[in-house]
Amino acid sequence: MHQQSLTSQMLNMNDLKPNSQVKSEHTQKTFYMRSAVVLLGLFLGLGSYGCSGDYRPLSSGAIDEIVVVMDSTAWDSETAEAIRAVFGGAITTLPSPEPRYRLTFRDFYTNQELERLKGLKNVLFAAPIDESSNTGSFIRSITNADVEERIRNDESFAFPLRDQWVRDQWTLILSSSGDKALAEKILLSEEALLESLRELELKRWEYEVYRRAEQTEISNMLWKEHGWRVRMQHDYVQTVDTTDVVVFRRYLPKNNRWMWAWWEDGFNTPEVINPDWIHAKRDSITSQYIRGEREDSYITTEYRRDLITSDLVLESDSLLIGFETRGTWRMTNDFMGGSFVNFTYVDPRSERVFMVEYAQFAPGIAKRRFIRQFQAMGRTFRSDATWQRSQQPQ
Repeated sequence: MHQQSLTSQMLNMNDLKPNSQVKSEHTQKTFYMRSAVVLLGLFLGLGSYGCSGDYRPLSSGAIDEIVVVMDSTAWDSETAEAIRAVFGGAITTLPSPEPRYRLTFRDFYTNQELERLKGLKNVLFAAPIDESSNTGSFIRSITNADVEERIRNDESFAFPLRDQWVRDQWTLILSSSGDKALAEKILLSEEALLESLRELELKRWEYEVYRRAEQTEISNMLWKEHGWRVRMQHDYVQTVDTTDVVVFRRYLPKNNRWMWAWWEDGFNTPEVINPDWIHAKRDSITSQYIRGEREDSYITTEYRRDLITSDLVLESDSLLIGFETRGTWRMTNDFMGGSFVNFTYVDPRSERVFMVEYAQFAPGIAKRRFIRQFQAMGRTFRSDATWQRSQQPQ
């Protein structure tokens, strides 16, 4: 089996038995496409609540934790190892690798325990379709005969769900004809399975970052004076303001963070942008504006560690050409380093190119959550497509 053959194996949720506790006829179809794998999930909407609000309880648990529900005898199975490899795999663009998600394996023995699991923020149920376990029985209880047959024939295996039992919930149900077959499918569809949670996680982090306070006056200033903006967290302070570079810092004793942005007009060759172009440009900017305490110290890219650049399409503006670069930085002539997330955007309508970067220096502190926050913050970028510098007050 190769990756392309998994395209039709992400099940349409209409094929599942209706949930007797969710009185709804409304459904919403969502497609995830990554690496030649289509993750097709029909997330169940809640028509009984409608636009007036969903009054069910909020899900519980941490944003970065997934509770994996499997029979305890299967925690060392090939399926369990595949789940660890995909969802618990290392983020290698940090100073020290950290897992994508924290995994907790659980089993259940009573209906009360199952109900508690159904209230979690991120929960994954996995078992072969004919496994004689409580998890296997639960999966069979929510699938009809036709779907069970497709699972047994290795034609379908993944069910992504949103807000199935409580609000702000991600659920993934994985099943196949056997342990080995399910493990292979999980490994082959890594990107698609991750994407079903990653985009939701970034939306959650955006809410968390800005829910207490937000400096809208800074965003408005950037829009008015420079023709672009991002949402600005409440305690960033501006330290540099030029015609094409701004720098903001968030000073904390053990977790120093900063954000800088650069832009250029008359840019009509987006085809030149590649990872080397991005690294060279950001190095030229950080060497000038992000400097250390020593006179000859400045930040540069750490090329001896992993650097990942990927295409980025913003839901808010699909006409922008976007790239996200993650990696680590080091301080030239000093013993310092940290992680960064860089966003490069080209607006072909105004012929402008932008760089927005978030970085931190936080020795001894886990970086994963802050990188996810940076990813969420950088996705709030907006460009004024009608911007013309000549029309702005001098």
